[in-house]
Amino acid sequence: MKSISHRGGCSEIHVLLRVLGILCGVAFAGPGVTAEPRDNFQQHCAVCHGADRLGLMGPALLPESLERLRKTEALKTIREGRAATQMAGFAGKLADEEIKALADWIYTPVTPRPVWGERQILASRIVQYAAGTLPDKPIFAADPMNLFIVVEAGDHHASIFDGDKLEPIHRFQTRYALHGGPKFTPDGRYVFFASRDGWVSKFDIWNLKTVGEIRAGINTRNLAVSGDGKWVMVANYLPHTLVLLDAELNLVKVMPAESLSGKQSSRVSAVYDAAPRRSFVAAMKDIPEIWEISYDPKAAPIYNGYVHDYKMGEGIALAGFLNPRRTNLETVLDDFFFDPSYANVMGASRGLEKEAKGQVVNLDVRRKIADLDLPGMPHLGSGITWEWQGRPVMATPNLSEGVVTVIDMKSWKTLKSIPTLGPGFFMRSHEGTRYAWVDSMMSKNKDTLQIIDKTTLEKVAEVKVAPGKTLAHIEFTADGKYALASLWERRADGGAIVVFNAATFQEVKRIPMDKPVGKYNLHNKITRSTGTSH
Repeated sequence: MKSISHRGGCSEIHVLLRVLGILCGVAFAGPGVTAEPRDNFQQHCAVCHGADRLGLMGPALLPESLERLRKTEALKTIREGRAATQMAGFAGKLADEEIKALADWIYTPVTPRPVWGERQILASRIVQYAAGTLPDKPIFAADPMNLFIVVEAGDHHASIFDGDKLEPIHRFQTRYALHGGPKFTPDGRYVFFASRDGWVSKFDIWNLKTVGEIRAGINTRNLAVSGDGKWVMVANYLPHTLVLLDAELNLVKVMPAESLSGKQSSRVSAVYDAAPRRSFVAAMKDIPEIWEISYDPKAAPIYNGYVHDYKMGEGIALAGFLNPRRTNLETVLDDFFFDPSYANVMGASRGLEKEAKGQVVNLDVRRKIADLDLPGMPHLGSGITWEWQGRPVMATPNLSEGVVTVIDMKSWKTLKSIPTLGPGFFMRSHEGTRYAWVDSMMSKNKDTLQIIDKTTLEKVAEVKVAPGKTLAHIEFTADGKYALASLWERRADGGAIVVFNAATFQEVKRIPMDKPVGKYNLHNKITRSTGTSH
């Protein structure tokens, strides 16, 4: 089965993007003709979004895919289309009541529930360049370990950015709505992207080419690449699965995200690589469990029941290699963070209980070992660590409160709550600087970055370069000399990468970009810098 890619250009992030498909030569119903929304969808939209709404050239149109899109914005997009994309407007071609009915209909669940299993995954695989057919060295002169991948959400592209010359060297189209951050192989040659629609793309950085793709789900949270570069694990909201691929994007296995009894399934909140443990760790959103899936062929067997003495062969064991080892929790985890040893997971729940606390789970004893005093909605996935007065500490921004929480990772107590200008999403630092940078992009002060001295735990500066424009997501060059921030806007509205001197906080350079929602330095990610997320 040949797969249809997104390359044709139905674009625009956050699902405003092409909320309904282009016509591609299909006739419109005339004004004044009222049709059922299902019929209008099949006539005007299915050619790009699939008759089953699972997506083809355009994205899936399901409640799970549209959860970040307000209905009013969906209506606007249907009526007016999207500039500079193939999404045409329907105003004057469908009656207002038909447009409203169509918008309402795409927010309703598909019945029966969509299926995306082994057969569908295998059929979706695309190989643009087979392994071994491209040169084994970079075709450019830049330092391959001081490159950035910049995700430009405005028109669904990514740029390769030279961290020494501070300039882009290549730009290419990606799948619609990348999510969860790109992940790299340890040699820095390949980067893997996941889109919200479940597409996994493998890009050869040295040759500047997409070499393979596969659709691992319908609604995907993120992916992780193993520390040895041999495996890719994909976390899905829909269907409720973890999907394991090899590095060539061959399907290895589909793991249903279910309780041990099989009576309850779950969305997967996130999956991350725990490279020192040679395993993936995944959190379940709807069942109180963490799974650890080892990619060590010598991993100990897994016993999912009570065993008096496993040395005596009691109980029925699963192979420890590529199977989930479960840790039961008191509450579910939406977000989590590894301590430097990777033995402990710091996790938090969002919106379950008003007084819900964070927790520390030890992956070796497989139980909670401490509570964390974390207010609101901490964004642990954006946490950073450093040494403070001889003790390891972790700091996290907060999605609902203007605070950075600093935690002692020996006592698990809060050392300090540092006030900020408002709720923020990202926090970053580097081993080569004494400063940590945090945004307040979830607030009215979205245009201001705040800088915290890691030695005093005090805010020492604020940076604003474009009043009223969102300034967020810092990432450092490999040597920590420069801090790169995103002006999180469309190119026409001033979207850009802004380069700051990390010591003086002064702007050095500005490079126009189309809504650069994230930038990722190969060296910092591959070496697991304490100043960035992994």
